[in-house]
Amino acid sequence: MPADPAQRLHRRIFTLDSHLDTPTASLLRPAWKFDRRHDVRADGSQCDLPRMRAGGLKAAVFAVFILQSARTPAGRRAARDTAFAILRRTRATLARQDRACAVAVTAADGPRIAARGRRAIYLSLENGHAAGPDLSSLAEFRRLGVRLLGFTHLLNNDLGDASTDPRGPEWHGLSPLGREAVAECNRLGIVPDASHASDAVLGQLLERSRAPVVLSHSGCKAVFDHPRNIDDGLLRALARHGGVIQINSLSTYLVPARPDRARDATLRALMARFARGPLTLAVMAEANRAFRDFDRRFPRPEAQLSHFLDHLMHAVEVAGIDHVGIGTDFDGGGGVEGLRDAADYPNLTRALAARGFAAADLAKIWGGNLLRVLRAAEAAAR
Repeated sequence: MPADPAQRLHRRIFTLDSHLDTPTASLLRPAWKFDRRHDVRADGSQCDLPRMRAGGLKAAVFAVFILQSARTPAGRRAARDTAFAILRRTRATLARQDRACAVAVTAADGPRIAARGRRAIYLSLENGHAAGPDLSSLAEFRRLGVRLLGFTHLLNNDLGDASTDPRGPEWHGLSPLGREAVAECNRLGIVPDASHASDAVLGQLLERSRAPVVLSHSGCKAVFDHPRNIDDGLLRALARHGGVIQINSLSTYLVPARPDRARDATLRALMARFARGPLTLAVMAEANRAFRDFDRRFPRPEAQLSHFLDHLMHAVEVAGIDHVGIGTDFDGGGGVEGLRDAADYPNLTRALAARGFAAADLAKIWGGNLLRVLRAAEAAAR
């Protein structure tokens, strides 16, 4: 039996983390096994079935992340095909562990799967570049279970502007294709995800989408003024539209770091290197190794659990308790002292309970709010 009241409460709540990069970061490794417990200190991975069980995580959104690559007809097709390959590999991995987990397609699936003692895995697509040369592939992604679409990643793409492209805005928000993508997401019941996108993209998504918009792994500009984070005006607009900000645990976006020109130049060169050519599974695996090496050479600032909580508390204060959730970005760079991997989730519930959150509020933060957004997207599609 769990040792303390907070942990017992944690076990009762439907816990859902909205952004884990496990499909691309771990499942592409040839010898890595999802059903074995790994050590973040040994291989850097942060989520597997044993650690999900240990941490009482009942559901997760597994992100099929696609690096920004060449924006040519061949490059777009290659990105689309690589995303499908990662998605199918992920589904095959989950199918082999069908006694322990299952793919969740509807909002109702998650709690139903969890009630049977299995882990519910929702799927998302991170970087609209993977939609391919047109939007016809979105219907197939939806058929395979994708419920969230991250419109951009670190660089601008054919759907819109990223918040961190060193070249600045290209479209000043959504592109014409990006505007079509909003309508297609609404038609299919896919939730538009504005994490990584520019403020202009988020504003235009809120104007155009019939369904709520989500920020699957973001932070608050008022706590740390970083381009990836969201200001209070947009937080309030997100809430008015029924959306949710899921707070991430990536130190780079939680706390400031000393200026480092060498780090910035190396990161720009790394992004440019992969943006020049087409994408394959081998290139994604190469990119994973390259970015792990980059992180070793240029360690991120070390944030604490308290810094994560600062962002979450501010979001609750500004947007309201119905519009905040958890999206750690584990396996994508996330993790702070006290919240290192999937086994540590009870620490977060304990810390939130200590800050005065009641059980009903914790249930909203841990999954209820995102389930509401998924239900709203399903209703918009109907």
